[in-house]
Amino acid sequence: MNLLSIILPAKNEAPALMELLPRLRAMHPIAEIIVVDDGSTDDTPAICSRSDVKCLTSPYSMGNGAAIKRGARIAAGDVLVFMDGDGQHDPADVARLIEKLGQGYDMAVGARDWGSQAGVGRGIANTFYNWLATRMTGHVVADLTSGFRAVKADRFQEFLYLLPNGFSYPTTSTMAFFRSAYPVAYVPIKAAQRVGKSHIKPLRDGLRFLLIIFKIATLYSPLKLFVPASAVFFSLGCANYAWTYIHEGRLTNMSTLMWSAAVIVFLIGLVSEQITALTYRRHG
Repeated sequence: MNLLSIILPAKNEAPALMELLPRLRAMHPIAEIIVVDDGSTDDTPAICSRSDVKCLTSPYSMGNGAAIKRGARIAAGDVLVFMDGDGQHDPADVARLIEKLGQGYDMAVGARDWGSQAGVGRGIANTFYNWLATRMTGHVVADLTSGFRAVKADRFQEFLYLLPNGFSYPTTSTMAFFRSAYPVAYVPIKAAQRVGKSHIKPLRDGLRFLLIIFKIATLYSPLKLFVPASAVFFSLGCANYAWTYIHEGRLTNMSTLMWSAAVIVFLIGLVSEQITALTYRRHG
């Protein structure tokens, strides 16, 4: 196998890294292991030094996605493995993901089961995201938001400019691979309870998760989102017209407004579809 690079974004994850890094180094003695320290205030650099691991430090927190991008840019490996630095992912599963790449896939994602979800609310949300992404792409998406994945470096680096600096890099990269016809495989995994406290706040990040839903559609095929929305407005306009014509014998402004909204939403979808096609054009 060519050089393997394992990239771990970490923000104040010293307790987990203290146990995780020696296990990773023991299982992959010749791999390049990079911890991207996202503005940590603990002793993450010292722990990396003791474990013979590269530590790419940031003067302040830039976000999980930013850490992934920074790590991918300096990685020398032909295969990149991304895993969380909080102790949830088992180093033994790295080999299982890499094995999928050898079978012709460009990305292999560790798919968590229900028991591995961080709470019922997160589990329900992830199940909905998986269902929506499956409907959008026509492919089974077993875990859209998993941060544990192995990719071919040249394929992944094509989409670095698309990745956000926040937490939704798994969604963006998965949809980009499907859109560009790069094969994606899912490998069932068991995720452990994270060490320490999660950085995700349900109330603060509620809007972010809502935006993920729209990003799923716009990254893959905007018309699949805008056409149904347009049809809803058109149908409401027709229903309102039928009601007012039967009872009042006239066409009201509300029906006209609904029909106008249907046309506008449809045209926005067409423009978005063209923008999406141009975004992926150089990779097609």
